[in-house]
Amino acid sequence: MAIYSIKDLEKLSGIKAHTIRIWEQRYGVIVPKRTKTNIRYYHDDDLKKLLNVALLNKSGIKISLIAKMTPEEITTKVAAISEVNFSDGAQLDALTLSMIEMDEYKFDRIISTNIQQLGFERTMLEVIYPFLEKLGVLWLTGSIRPVQENFMISLIRQKITVAINNETIVQGRDAKKFMIYLPEGEDQELSILFMKYLIKSRRNQVVYLGQNVTMNDLQDAYKIVKPDYIFTMITESFSKKTVQKYVNELSESFGNCEILLTGYQVISLDVESKHNVSIFKSLDETLHFLNHLKNKPRGLSDSAV
Repeated sequence: MAIYSIKDLEKLSGIKAHTIRIWEQRYGVIVPKRTKTNIRYYHDDDLKKLLNVALLNKSGIKISLIAKMTPEEITTKVAAISEVNFSDGAQLDALTLSMIEMDEYKFDRIISTNIQQLGFERTMLEVIYPFLEKLGVLWLTGSIRPVQENFMISLIRQKITVAINNETIVQGRDAKKFMIYLPEGEDQELSILFMKYLIKSRRNQVVYLGQNVTMNDLQDAYKIVKPDYIFTMITESFSKKTVQKYVNELSESFGNCEILLTGYQVISLDVESKHNVSIFKSLDETLHFLNHLKNKPRGLSDSAV
């Protein structure tokens, strides 16, 4: 059984520690355990109850009313809100709860409802991405366990894969051809898979090479695919070369192709762009490029042999 501090509860629920103490003392929402030195600590059941209470409270129900509800009434109300309430706070709380409980059904109900109402792309941008940002903070502060994070990552990966497979494979000379991959040591799998969806959903061809792609493998694939664009993300530093040297190598190796780059290392290190290298500093910039791509002439790779 996991043990949480009041600060852990604050991070996971978004409710200030001061407010949690008031809810404890005035309404008995949860009852903390105490160490021999009188320090509060909490168990899994306390966390789950607080997450449910926080979700209901952020959805407009007064804490005084929630405190009078039975556990069954709280569960029923939370289930109903998870399906119809699209406020940011309620969605994040519901997803956090599904992660803590490792409840695939609850996750699927939340995300599927959002997809029906908003579409897949908006669900990723407005619901899943904010949740992943919160997940990163929780992981860094040790508030969640690796198995819970892996559980959620796996479910999100499944949703992205389904969305990709639902898009029609485009053929023909008029379609732009992208080759996308992650370099050695990169682990941004969800981000590169979502990029595959974004590119494919805009009726472009996408050849996805996967993760840990070496420069030699990239060159071999390039000779076969002859893409208009190569897209990758660089968030980690390289052990054997600088990021700038890697970008220079990309530019020189694939001179008849436009290189599209994003990621923390590319942006924070002010990597110099070459004649055939474009750097996107945000997802918005990437989306702007993709949305206006149909108005651009075909890439430099038309002249490739």
